[in-house]
Amino acid sequence: MPSPGHAAAPTIAHWVAGARPRTLPAAISPVLAGTGVAAYDDAVLWWKALLALVVALALQVGVNYANDYSDGIRGTDADRVGPMRLVGSGTASPGAVKRAAFAAFGVAAVAGLVLAATTAWWLVLVGALCVLAAWFYTGGSKPYGYLGLGEVMVFVFFGLVAVIGTSYVQTRDIERPEVFAAVGIGAIACALLVANNLRDIPTDRGSGKLTLAVRLGEARTRAFYLLLVLLALVSLVGVAATTTWWALLALAYALPAARAVRVIRSKAVGPGLVPVLQLTGLAELVFGLGLLVGLAIGG
Repeated sequence: MPSPGHAAAPTIAHWVAGARPRTLPAAISPVLAGTGVAAYDDAVLWWKALLALVVALALQVGVNYANDYSDGIRGTDADRVGPMRLVGSGTASPGAVKRAAFAAFGVAAVAGLVLAATTAWWLVLVGALCVLAAWFYTGGSKPYGYLGLGEVMVFVFFGLVAVIGTSYVQTRDIERPEVFAAVGIGAIACALLVANNLRDIPTDRGSGKLTLAVRLGEARTRAFYLLLVLLALVSLVGVAATTTWWALLALAYALPAARAVRVIRSKAVGPGLVPVLQLTGLAELVFGLGLLVGLAIGG
């Protein structure tokens, strides 16, 4: 295997795999949910929703490449259980992956600037904070992802900011329904990260990466996952109570979520937890799509 510093030229398939497409529901779902709230208010602006989707997808891809780069140069990915990493596997050079991360952040910045220019300029600050949060998750001298703060930032940026931001650029207002929706999306996004970190407890502990899962231990991390799935349910009831009961179409998320919970409770480890990641991503996507459809019908 080539060393990260002398990697052969990666193929397009390698770059696609490195972008970790299975994580993209975490970017799509908040945009669906936020647009659903706008639809309930009869204020959908589809071109702004599409720009918000570009921002979310570009940030997700950017953070995936940034994590690949930062973890790779630290040696954290030397013995991975999960998907292939470009730097850790020696498939691509650290410099190339770093440039790919910043190219994705650049796409997000351009789309975000258009939204800010047509909505409110203070959104530029929000966008800058999103990029900084994406980079310093595993980047910099003291990455917060190594300190057990990853779930907090995922909840804030892939839950609250993404859902409320998508709704705000269309409605120019912030009310209770989008807050409830944001909490629900954020909870499932956190559950996705919790499942990922549960799988990686042995390798993360060995490399000094003190994720929340490492700090909590295996048993409490599994309980935390279940708590997050239930928090999404409570939040969904909040959305329905403040809008329309059609929002409960999003309850379909419980089908893949329940399957994921069964695997979590089975005490599966390592590769046995990979289905949980897939099912949690599907649950989040169904949650967002259910809100979009339900709120559009009941609006």
